[in-house]
Amino acid sequence: MAERRPIPPEEEIRAIVGHEFPGGDYTVAHWENFLLTECTGGELLPDGMVHPVVLFHMPILGSGTSIGEMFALGQAESDFSIGIESYDWEMLRPLKEDVTYRISGRVLSAERKDSRNGRPYDRIQFRFDVDEPDGAPAARTTITWHYRRNVL
Repeated sequence: MAERRPIPPEEEIRAIVGHEFPGGDYTVAHWENFLLTECTGGELLPDGMVHPVVLFHMPILGSGTSIGEMFALGQAESDFSIGIESYDWEMLRPLKEDVTYRISGRVLSAERKDSRNGRPYDRIQFRFDVDEPDGAPAARTTITWHYRRNVL
């Protein structure tokens, strides 16, 4: 039987609030937009507009992090200990193919909670901003995950 890892101290979880990812740039190529659109069963949008499903990965990769690093930041016990509360996408302008967007990201909140069955989890919220080359806001994503504790 696997041994349960100790729950990280609540202070360590709260201390990640404000953590900023390195930031960076991301350009969606036509082939990427085509594949993303195809996997949704949709049709390509007009004028090189990018399918909104790109907001699942573009902000994370473009901000210089990865899902694995986000798991580690919140001290996830395993890949199976993460629960998704929400992905909130705000499209402020249409995203376009072959435009290099500037992306930043940070931890908005981190708090210890108890589930209905009394098991602890940490509710961690991330925010990623996608800006046009001129600095104007283009999109924003807010991701809220639950890092369930003592899950085998």
